Amino acid sequence: MKERSGAQGREVRSVEDVLLLLDGLFTADADRWTAGAASFWDGFYADRERPVPFFVAAPDANLARHLGRGLVRPGGRVLDLGCGPGRNALLLAAEGYRVDAVDLSPAAVDWARDRAREAGAEIRFHLGDAFAPDAAGLDGPYDLIHDSGCFHQLPPHRRVSYLALLDRLLAPGGHLVLNCFVAGAEGSGTCASDAELYRRPGLLRGGLGYTADALRRVFAGLEEIELRRMDEEPVDSPHFGVPFLWNALFRRPGG
Repeated sequence: MKERSGAQGREVRSVEDVLLLLDGLFTADADRWTAGAASFWDGFYADRERPVPFFVAAPDANLARHLGRGLVRPGGRVLDLGCGPGRNALLLAAEGYRVDAVDLSPAAVDWARDRAREAGAEIRFHLGDAFAPDAAGLDGPYDLIHDSGCFHQLPPHRRVSYLALLDRLLAPGGHLVLNCFVAGAEGSGTCASDAELYRRPGLLRGGLGYTADALRRVFAGLEEIELRRMDEEPVDSPHFGVPFLWNALFRRPGG
């Protein structure tokens, strides 16, 4: 997290200053979204053999289904937000899209690059914070932004940053494919109100669960195409799917 200084600690002059101040209300062990969280995610991805379901090289079933229905035009530009080891970026590249993939963790990006090299896939990887002012070098506009597990790691005030990213990078008529925790099914802060998270910041550790109505409120500026729980995929499936995640598809008006 960014250190702040100034006379009597009176530094707030912009929305970004407010967001940084609110970041600082959370303890370091709850941080999963700032540049300072890179070390946590490096530790998470350090052992590639850990029995973590989404460590397998299997893309999300809903993403594969949407692509099979022609959601994005051939050769379109796609951003994989919080790409992790690259399992979904690899599918997007294999389907002929121009793919940018971004993650905070050097360990995750190194693993994703290794997988891309083995597959002969052309993917442009970015290391850094997609929500920072420089946006980790992301240039948009993208026909599709895909997020499987990034959004639910954000504290409430960083939804502002998320929506700003969509406004900046998602093309008019473009789509957001989002997988995030279902309230009551996953996430340590799943039943806490936004206000409670600031009173008890440790609750954020493990991510936030959302109801369908909550997601509709957050993304009210987008057209809802699909919002349902993800189907569970069998062990031998070539795709990833677990029922504690929402499968959401939204479209930006215009285009």
